[in-house]
Amino acid sequence: MLKLLTEYQENDQVDTFALIKNADVRLTKTGKTYLSLIFSDRSGDLPGNLWDVSNEQIKSFIPGAIVKIQGVRGSFQDKPQIQITEIRLTNGGEPNNSSDFMLHAPIKEDDMRSELNDYILMITNPVWNRLVRKLFAASQEQFLQFPAAKSNHHAFAGGLAFHSLSIARLAVQVANQYPQVNKELLLAGALLHDLGKVIELSGPVATQYTLEGNLIGHIVLIDEQIVLAANELHFDIHSEDLVLLRHVILSHHGLMEYGSPIRPATMVAEVLHHLDELDANIQMMTSALEKTDNNEFSERIFGLDKRRFYKSDLEQSAEIN
Repeated sequence: MLKLLTEYQENDQVDTFALIKNADVRLTKTGKTYLSLIFSDRSGDLPGNLWDVSNEQIKSFIPGAIVKIQGVRGSFQDKPQIQITEIRLTNGGEPNNSSDFMLHAPIKEDDMRSELNDYILMITNPVWNRLVRKLFAASQEQFLQFPAAKSNHHAFAGGLAFHSLSIARLAVQVANQYPQVNKELLLAGALLHDLGKVIELSGPVATQYTLEGNLIGHIVLIDEQIVLAANELHFDIHSEDLVLLRHVILSHHGLMEYGSPIRPATMVAEVLHHLDELDANIQMMTSALEKTDNNEFSERIFGLDKRRFYKSDLEQSAEIN
């Protein structure tokens, strides 16, 4: 049986199938063309460079293609990579279903759909409820299937729903602990805050940023969808209900340098920002520590200021117990 990408150790001979998650054409210092590739399977990612690349290879080895790769598992700047010796597209009879090479959310899609509907029922404010229902009527399937990011946190099929529903669970607990926090507004924000990613991203297979994703971004995109939906529902976009909901979503990144056009200025907005950051950070640490041996430090995590995290067997024991 072929090994999964993350099962290979330093200096192991690699011989397996993988999906090309990303492919960038680059130049060496001497002006030679090469492909910077990221390979993926259901265990995770492994980067590698294809040197002295031909035009035919550039056209063939594109995001979404499934390939047979051979090489040696090495490392560069403390990060694993494959030193490619052979690569080709798969032939007939070999693995060719992209879904088999993708990480998936740990919760079944139908269960997430049911949980989503349960949370929508908790939103009784008529403006927020009707807006949430209308937006999910148009985008529920993408919401359940898309990742939450191209990389960093929840970058797997179903990651968008898994992340948003995780925040919704936290939102209910926080509102129960602190009754001064408006649970309905916090839930509406939790469910909608990243829904613009169904426009920002291309989909779950070899995820790329769309033109709108690169030029506008998911925060502004979902705000636009809220305004369009409100107009179709004949809501007053200047009403306090709508302004509060838009503010919660527009400010959820916390700082303007992180993409929010405004900083949180209400209690619910501040809470949503921290819940979003908490869930994203825990997922990034979890992904890194899953690849780390006990009593060792993880690789550096880009989304957490390139910090490394220690994996203690005491923490693991506490988790099991």
